[in-house]
Formats: sequence, structure tokens, C-alpha cells
Amino acid sequence: MSNIQIVVDSMTDIPKNLVEKYNIVVVPLTIHFDNEEYRDGIDLTGEEFYSKLTQVKELPKTSQVAPNIFLQVFKGILEEGKEIICINGSSKASGTHQNAVLAKTQLETEKIVIFDTMSLCFGAGFFAYEAAKMAADNKSTGEIIERLRKMKSNVDHIFTVDTLEYLKKGGRLNPMKATIATILNVKPILTVEEGLVESLDKVRGSKKVINKMLDLAKERGSDFSNKAVAIAHANNPRKAEELKEMVEKELKPQEILITEIGCTIGTHAGPGTLAIFYEK
Repeated sequence: MSNIQIVVDSMTDIPKNLVEKYNIVVVPLTIHFDNEEYRDGIDLTGEEFYSKLTQVKELPKTSQVAPNIFLQVFKGILEEGKEIICINGSSKASGTHQNAVLAKTQLETEKIVIFDTMSLCFGAGFFAYEAAKMAADNKSTGEIIERLRKMKSNVDHIFTVDTLEYLKKGGRLNPMKATIATILNVKPILTVEEGLVESLDKVRGSKKVINKMLDLAKERGSDFSNKAVAIAHANNPRKAEELKEMVEKELKPQEILITEIGCTIGTHAGPGTLAIFYEK
């Protein structure tokens, strides 16, 4: 048993099978639909969340993990005599990372390392997956953090949204641009740069989107034979399966992981979102 506990926030969207396999502690952000509060990934299934999301006029609000929540989690783990590596979604997108830092400061211990991935969804989850595998191999905290730092400029995100409505509602996209793109049936292909969502490319019509995503991955990622590729979907398992088959055929990676985009990321991206992540 490793003496290192991997802790993540729910923006990392790590699939449940990996959470269980590596005993990863997931600290949830909170989603607010009007006066109702739900913990991301705990109080709502993905299906329930996306069903609610399509029925409301106003986007739900998402709340970062408060410092006192991290404090409780960290204290419990330290009492077990373990060291902690806490891996968070981009500090540019949420105050959650900063709140983990505040909690560590209050505990005045060297046994906690807080790592800002500057990534989103399983882009951030990739760091936790790597850290968990290394911890299981009895690597030290120092070795794990060194590896995560090297990954930082190499983890790539390529994703597309089914509709621009949610990016527009959430203030992530100019409303006029969103309207024009919708009329022209333009599908954006997006990435994450320096911790924030940026435009990467665009295509006309949804049929061409997956092919374009794969072309970009080949161009940006080159050889995939010894790499893992993760596919994330927002309540669209059929499309994720289609993408998986094409990834197998076109990229031939060593491993393919499939995960669902949780409530926090899903609030801004909307149902039908598809993403691929890998290390360049």
C-alpha cells in the first residue's frame, strides 16, 4: 500500500473505475439549480444533471470547493499517517485550487503538495491518473511531482460542443458570434491554453467534426503507440463509442479510457460535448 494519498477536485472528471482502483479521493464542487444544491458527481447522476440542464432557462451556478472542506479532508488523511498530493483543475477557471492552498497553509505541514494542472476535465484527470499509477509503484512524492511538472506543457485537450448555447449563456462566447456560427452550422473545435478555453479550429456540419478532431490529434500528438488517449462525453455514450472506434483505428494508442463529463464542466459545455485528451 502506498503512503501517498491522491486527492482531486471533481473538475478532473476521473472515471469511477479508476477512482476505485487507485483509491483516489474526489472532493466535489457544488452545483446550484435555483435554490437547490447538488454535489458534483454525488447527488446527481450525469443523466439527471443533463436532463435538468436542458429544462432550465438560467444556467446553474457552480461553487468552488471551500477551504474548510479541503481542511477536513486533509486532516483525516494526515491522521492516517499519509502524505497528500492534491491535484486540481485549472486555477484560471476556478478558485478551488487556491482554496486547497489556503487549507494547506492552515495545517502548516510539508506532507501536502498542491498541484495546479492548468487543465480541465480529464485533461486534469490525466495528471491524477499518472500520479496514482506512480504512487501504486511506490514512487516518492518528489518523483511524482517532477513527472507532473514535465507533463504540464504536454497534456492536450481537443473538444467540440454540440451547441454553442451553454458557452454563450455562461459568458464564455460572444453572443453575436454564437448566433452566426449556429446559423451557418459551424461546429467549433476548442482546446485549453494556459488554463483557459481557446478556439482551435472549426468545421461546417457535425459529420466532419470527429474526423477533424482526429486530424488535429495526429498533427499535435504524432506517435500514439505508447500513449493513453482519454475520451470524455457529456451524456452521449453512443458518440463516445463511435469516437473510440475511430481513435483505435486512426491513432492506435496503447490504452483508451472513457469518462463522462461531470456537472461542473458540463454546465459550461452542455450536453453532447465530446473531447479527447492525450500527452503530446
